[in-house]
Amino acid sequence: MSTRPLLNRSLAGMGTTIFAEMSALATATGSINLGQGFPDTDGPEEVREAAVRALRAGLGNQYPPGPGIPELRTAIAEHQQRFHGLTFDPDTEVLVTAGATEAIAAALLALLEPGDEVIAFEPFYDSYAACIAMAGARRVPLTLRAPSFRPDLDELRSLITPRTRLLLVNTPHNPTGTVLTPEELAAIAALAVEHDLLVVTDEVYEHLVFGGAHHPIAALPGMRERTVSISSAGKTFSFTGWKVGWVTGAPELVTAVRTAKQYLTYVSAGPFQYAVAEALRLPDGYYADFRADLHRKRDLLVAGLTAAGFRAFEPQGTFFVTTDITPLGEKDGLEFCRSLPARCGVVAIPNAVFYDDPEAGRSQVRFAFCKREGVLEEAVARLKRLAV
Repeated sequence: MSTRPLLNRSLAGMGTTIFAEMSALATATGSINLGQGFPDTDGPEEVREAAVRALRAGLGNQYPPGPGIPELRTAIAEHQQRFHGLTFDPDTEVLVTAGATEAIAAALLALLEPGDEVIAFEPFYDSYAACIAMAGARRVPLTLRAPSFRPDLDELRSLITPRTRLLLVNTPHNPTGTVLTPEELAAIAALAVEHDLLVVTDEVYEHLVFGGAHHPIAALPGMRERTVSISSAGKTFSFTGWKVGWVTGAPELVTAVRTAKQYLTYVSAGPFQYAVAEALRLPDGYYADFRADLHRKRDLLVAGLTAAGFRAFEPQGTFFVTTDITPLGEKDGLEFCRSLPARCGVVAIPNAVFYDDPEAGRSQVRFAFCKREGVLEEAVARLKRLAV
């Protein structure tokens, strides 16, 4: 047997994800899972029925077109125009992917080469680090610090070097819930133009902004030709298992991403693509009600966590609340999360796993509020045992 490690060295230390570990712990202990960000109810019935109709009609049961079915690509283009005033050609500027995670992987594998540097907001979604590593590039964190979790734009400028190839932007931001302001986005865009940088922007929570609005960076001057915009259906329509995501951008960028994507899954989610095409055309009332429902749940969980003794940082968007556990006399978020199911029957995620420097987020813990209100109320009641 070779003594060389079996796992590619670029993925060293990236074993089982924290989401898999904590969800397995929730199942094993019968705990309430406020760790992984998936709803505990399905999305709109008419969207689910659209998937059933597609299955029965034989639509998508065989390989769909590589870029995605025309109906969905057209619906994505219409969505971008309807909500953001962005015009995209569905034939050359839209690509359907196996969720946003594959879109991120394909974009980074397509656009990066060994030695390139990528600046990303830290804490970052764990797949960012893995995909940058698989591309042979180097991640450079711009740390968002409590309590505001705003980006330091002077620090961002200082991080740019001749090796910087790409800015990886996530707004609304997971896990902190930060939503970038138009002024912050304009400053980031100006740096991208000045230094001729590409931008990959993860916007999966675009319809979950609680106050204010989501502003896509692709709409700013000089950004359309250098931005790969990514979103998905899972978070907006509560069908996370369908794994339908998409990329929009200039033809040259989408062609590059498609070249990498075709060697990952090639195609996926055939019948669900037809259903998502219908979902994207739901009336404005759906989006408003969805946002209002999550807003109420956010407030419920923030109040409950505060009453339980956590320091809760109220998020501006997403499914998640970041907390600090030091008021509870705790210091280590990973140790705290591993013991929490036994202590009170709740599962959360330690933010330290989202940092290159775990010390920067060691005392932070993330809770998801995309659950039924009764589940959140029971979780809060259990967590209050910590304050006793």
